[in-house]
Amino acid sequence: MMRLGAQLFTLRDYTQTAQDLDRSLEQVARMGYQTVQVSAIGPIPARQVREICDKHGLQVVLTHWNPDRILNDTEAVIKEHEILGCDYIGLGMMPKKYCTPEWLSHFAEDFKEPAKKIAAAGKLLMYHNHNIEFQRFHGKLVMDTLLESFSPEELGFTLDTYWVQMGGADVCDWIEKLADRIPCVHLKDMAVKGWEPIMAPVGEGNLPWEKILATLEKCGKTQYLLVEQDVCQESPFVCLEKSYQYLNSLGYK
Repeated sequence: MMRLGAQLFTLRDYTQTAQDLDRSLEQVARMGYQTVQVSAIGPIPARQVREICDKHGLQVVLTHWNPDRILNDTEAVIKEHEILGCDYIGLGMMPKKYCTPEWLSHFAEDFKEPAKKIAAAGKLLMYHNHNIEFQRFHGKLVMDTLLESFSPEELGFTLDTYWVQMGGADVCDWIEKLADRIPCVHLKDMAVKGWEPIMAPVGEGNLPWEKILATLEKCGKTQYLLVEQDVCQESPFVCLEKSYQYLNSLGYK
């Protein structure tokens, strides 16, 4: 059964100190979440983050970590994730220089060695997409280049539903394409305000959630459904809770 989690990037303004992280996670646990993704929190030592999560009965299942440290301080990053009890080490996005026709090939060249070290430690480097990965360089999607450049043991994908849609692609098609490489998925809805797409709590926008969740269930490899909302039209705590309630009504927890 896929488990629900809260992507703490949603609450980044409320997680910059240990005290605020503690307060925020108390509310996250009260909503019903049992897992979290650690992302964009303040400079809090991994041991203290683990203690706060344990206090509230929350398991860290994924992170977004500093790309420079993944690249240049890989062993320390692995140790920090061992302390967190977390097997999935995430890249929120590739550093900007790589997402160009001239430099894309260098992403695999640079991150292959850290990916192999992470795999040897029994963990997995995870890549989170935005819409930029649905650009075509030399006639090929950036996402396809990434897929071909790393083995499934070296690189997993945190598929983000909103950004796939923003990239003009079909969410369910990409779930099927990445079926054995998406242990974690970001759930984020897309609504419309005037002429502009906006992020919305899951169930309040236009993405076909029952179809998306059925496709994930059919593929059977995803472990964690992580709710994220980068931009909220109301309190991010309210948005996280609305998403949880909707997904819980469909049988997830």
